[in-house]
Amino acid sequence: MSFRHPAERADSGRGHFERVAERASNFTSSPVFFLLCLLLVATFVAVHAVGLSLSGQLLIGDLITAVTLLLLALLKNAERRAEHAIQRKLDAIAAALLEQRSGHTDKARRSRVWPGSAR
Repeated sequence: MSFRHPAERADSGRGHFERVAERASNFTSSPVFFLLCLLLVATFVAVHAVGLSLSGQLLIGDLITAVTLLLLALLKNAERRAEHAIQRKLDAIAAALLEQRSGHTDKARRSRVWPGSAR
């Protein structure tokens, strides 16, 4: 486990957590997840409106809190991955501009590998 920023990690491969977080992020941005959240909120409102037992109200409230906490972790992970991708692209652009200014334009074009492209 590493507590360093993703850009500072030595290996650029994606680990198990990154793959799971990517799938979870894709699911949470889907209409199905939105409907599940609407159902959870509607249940929360209905439980309070009907005046069910305190334990039922606490259960629904705890479920909403757990979903919120998980979404916060996913949001932060997605933010860090996007930040890292942007930084890699900016670094490649800056290096290419520096090489172009020094007159090595062919070298800059051949040596840069953009994220998502093949070598």
